[in-house]
Amino acid sequence: MKIRNATFVMSNTDYKKCPDVQKPEYAFIGRSNVGKSSLINRLVNQKDLAKTSQTPGKTQLINHFAINDEEWFLVDLPGYGWAKVSKEKKNEWGKMLKQYLLKRPNLYGVFVLIDIRHNPQKIDLEFMQFLGENGLAFVMVFTKSDKLSKSKIETMLEEYKTIMLETWEEMPKYFVTSAEKGDGKEEVLDFIGSLNKDFEQLKEMES
Repeated sequence: MKIRNATFVMSNTDYKKCPDVQKPEYAFIGRSNVGKSSLINRLVNQKDLAKTSQTPGKTQLINHFAINDEEWFLVDLPGYGWAKVSKEKKNEWGKMLKQYLLKRPNLYGVFVLIDIRHNPQKIDLEFMQFLGENGLAFVMVFTKSDKLSKSKIETMLEEYKTIMLETWEEMPKYFVTSAEKGDGKEEVLDFIGSLNKDFEQLKEMES
């Protein structure tokens, strides 16, 4: 799938105020400093659609972007993890994210970003467990692959597979990406393209 255009729509703290759209949307989320904004910008061929920062926790709102003249929507969600914010603020983010994930009717997939340089983190595993327990479709997107050798990448993937298979019947679908080099970009976009077709077929069956 090719990205022809991508535009900012709006930011919110309440899922009820998110755009009233009938097209599928895909949420991107991960621990603070996972490289989410950089990857989003790489996917849509823009340098600063999603705001990047050296300070973890920069994204604090539910940000909607319309892709290809509103064929689908990309949603940039606040990161979770060690962002230096108050406990109260973290609780607010947690409530906002939970309500969005559980109650947004046209959310068609969650892309969980994971820094491939690090061993499996409890917070990532718990978040994916939450998604699974609530029937939310997700894929794993490993970021910053340009920072490791191919052999080290394989080692880290095997470690994740081992951990995930302790809980899951099979390893969830995953992509290995680099915002710096563009690795994995086409695979992620083609996957979204296939989901968009599924979404349209489902809507036709319901109508």
